Amino acid sequence: MKYIISGYIGFDNFGDEAIAHVLTQKLKQNGAEKITLISSNPSRTSKLHDTDSCGMFKFLPVLIDSDVLISGGGSLLQDVTSLKSLLYYLGVIFTALIFGKKVEIFAQGIGPINSKFGQMLTKFLLKRVNKITVRDIESQNLLMTWGIKSELVNDPILDLDLPQKNLKGIVGIQLRSFPSLTQDFVEKLAVKVAEKFRDKKIEVISLQDSADLEVCRRFTEKLIQSGFTNVELKSNLTIQDSIDTISNLEYLIAMRFHANIIGIKSGVKTIAINYDPKVKTLAQRFNLPLIELDEREFSMLGDI
Repeated sequence: MKYIISGYIGFDNFGDEAIAHVLTQKLKQNGAEKITLISSNPSRTSKLHDTDSCGMFKFLPVLIDSDVLISGGGSLLQDVTSLKSLLYYLGVIFTALIFGKKVEIFAQGIGPINSKFGQMLTKFLLKRVNKITVRDIESQNLLMTWGIKSELVNDPILDLDLPQKNLKGIVGIQLRSFPSLTQDFVEKLAVKVAEKFRDKKIEVISLQDSADLEVCRRFTEKLIQSGFTNVELKSNLTIQDSIDTISNLEYLIAMRFHANIIGIKSGVKTIAINYDPKVKTLAQRFNLPLIELDEREFSMLGDI
């Protein structure tokens, strides 16, 4: 079988690249004849995943030559990022259906979809695909209200076999830019972290430099201004670098969904920062302390 994969690939986002890696490895093990990833950076993607790749708007010839389109994983079908993003991923699915290809929705978190047009189009197309797997019960319940059946599965990163190292001495702080993440929050969290972990090393972790690095730099600077000197800003990380960095921590405070998953899988004492419903759901599932973006006291740091 020839597969073409549509996802948030080529943007150097740790979680989505890790999902693409897990998926391509699984397809290779199952004897896939050909795998092509649709990417914003085809040459880098081909090297990273050892597969074929094509541009985001140059997938048609590959799609026509493929047997199956896999859309996922991650949170592709939502319009919180932008309606344009949702329409792009639905457009890829629509094109595959037009050409009579099998379509699988793979381990996705569906929604939020706020626009009525986006909801209508998503429902219309998902009722016509061959298989849907979702990574959380909220997505499954949403599809059920639309009269669409799906299978509940783990996020692919949860299925990684990671050793629990239980190392001591390093605290990881993983932040990303987000509209409701204020400078006041960043500064107050830095002061509290400097007080709480005075005897530890702190690593500030950027998992997608285009979205994370600037706020991670600001956090690092505030730590230093607070008198904390044993701090390192980590950026430009590969998938394996990111996994190794997080799994070597004693404590992790993280915004990104997949940063929290790696912490959980590695046995790191983890606190999640709730910037998205998927993070709150993950925290509830694994009983993680949760920091809200309007938090100012950070009393939950006493829970780890």
